[in-house]
Amino acid sequence: MLSKRVPDEAVLAPAYARRALRSPVPRYEMPTEPMDPGDAYRLVHDELSLDGNPELNLATFVTTWMDEEADRLMTETANKNAIDWDEYPQTVELQDRCVNMLARLFHAPEAGGGAGGSDNGAAVGTATVGSSEAIHLAGLAMKWRWRKAREANGADHDHPNIVMGANVQVCWEKFARYFDVEPRYVPLTDDRFVIGVPEAMALVDDHTIGVVGILGSTYTGEYEPIAELDAALDARCAELGIDVPIHVDAASGGFVAPFLQPELQWDFRLGRVHSVNVSGHKYGLVYPGVGWVVWRSAQDLPEELVFTVDYLGGSHANFGLNFSRGAAQIVAQYYNLVRLGKQGYREVMEALAETARFIAAELEAMGPFHLVGRGTDLPVVCCRVDDAEPFDVFALSDELRRRGWIVPAYRMAPDAEDVAVLRVVVREGLSMDMATQLVHDVAAAVARLRHGPSAEQAPTPPRHRGEPAATPERPAGAPAAGGRRSRPRPPARATTKTAGVC
Repeated sequence: MLSKRVPDEAVLAPAYARRALRSPVPRYEMPTEPMDPGDAYRLVHDELSLDGNPELNLATFVTTWMDEEADRLMTETANKNAIDWDEYPQTVELQDRCVNMLARLFHAPEAGGGAGGSDNGAAVGTATVGSSEAIHLAGLAMKWRWRKAREANGADHDHPNIVMGANVQVCWEKFARYFDVEPRYVPLTDDRFVIGVPEAMALVDDHTIGVVGILGSTYTGEYEPIAELDAALDARCAELGIDVPIHVDAASGGFVAPFLQPELQWDFRLGRVHSVNVSGHKYGLVYPGVGWVVWRSAQDLPEELVFTVDYLGGSHANFGLNFSRGAAQIVAQYYNLVRLGKQGYREVMEALAETARFIAAELEAMGPFHLVGRGTDLPVVCCRVDDAEPFDVFALSDELRRRGWIVPAYRMAPDAEDVAVLRVVVREGLSMDMATQLVHDVAAAVARLRHGPSAEQAPTPPRHRGEPAATPERPAGAPAAGGRRSRPRPPARATTKTAGVC
């Protein structure tokens, strides 16, 4: 975010530090004198306590909990600059290993594995500062590749465009604006919240540098039909005599789909997919911010974009918008990859998907909700409120804040702005007990919004997973036919472990 200068009219004067401070601490100007480190810590710590509780933050996709061992590794490497290749060669080696693991996870061809074209070279990739930088790098590679091809054919190379759904993350809009590419958005509809394939193809022409497919929309958690895009783009390119690649924005789904839907065709198994980005700090299970971008082969990354940098005693190839950056997130990503392995990631994603499906089923059974995202792609639950209800998703979101839950409500992208939804992102840290408590708190909030504050006195108790949902004929907690009464689970207590729109 951007910050602006403001008049320094306010001061910080915490009571517990008065004995150690000779004068109040200015907010927007550096203090004249140093402060005791313990006082400085308390000053900052207490202000940050005003932030939301990460464990109850169901808005963000970003990881907020890792193993203690990962925390230690990140602390041990927090003082390493990842760009200092000669000084920290093993950090570079760990990045190389991560790129190789991801390239194989995404089915990049091995060197010489294709009949011709880009498959003749091995995949290449790099760590980035989140998927935003990764997307900018992938977009630049598409633009330069398109321009080189146009120049080679003696064609004009002005006015490049890129085709994508209106549901893309804002970093795609930033790429288009910063690097002078016309964004061509496929509008949404009231019942389609991802890219429409025929609509996308109608926007493709000989100035299109690429088509973007999203593996996990941040609006609903849905995967876009990338295999359909691939087949349709083949036909469109044959019709126009052009060559347009697909970039897959797998920021959210790149660490989910390979383990939950391994047969889904979305990655380098599709011939038009030339590059993929993924966020290590989302379902890659690493603290922010680390991203990755992988190209099918070196031929998909124009060599003019790669700098050979002589720095601090060594010469190395570099492609990035940033230079200095911390090494800790790269180290943590490698830790997760070797610590969990494929089976470990699969178990994590299966657990998150189970929790998401449980929440979706409970909300649907509750009555006022219409499910848009059911956790069948990303472990994300997205729902609308029935128009007949005396409240909307924004009021419900505010009510849930009373219990500390951060559950975002928002309107869909153009042209579906009249659809407003509530979204729950399930990450590590949201246990089934916490999910049960969330459902209970949603029911209590709905009762208050329907009937006023008096409804708070007797909220519907939470129920065990697997117990039939409450109905007018069978109140919650009553035994199902032939069954015993289920005792509600007690509210889960917050712990010191932190749990994760980006």
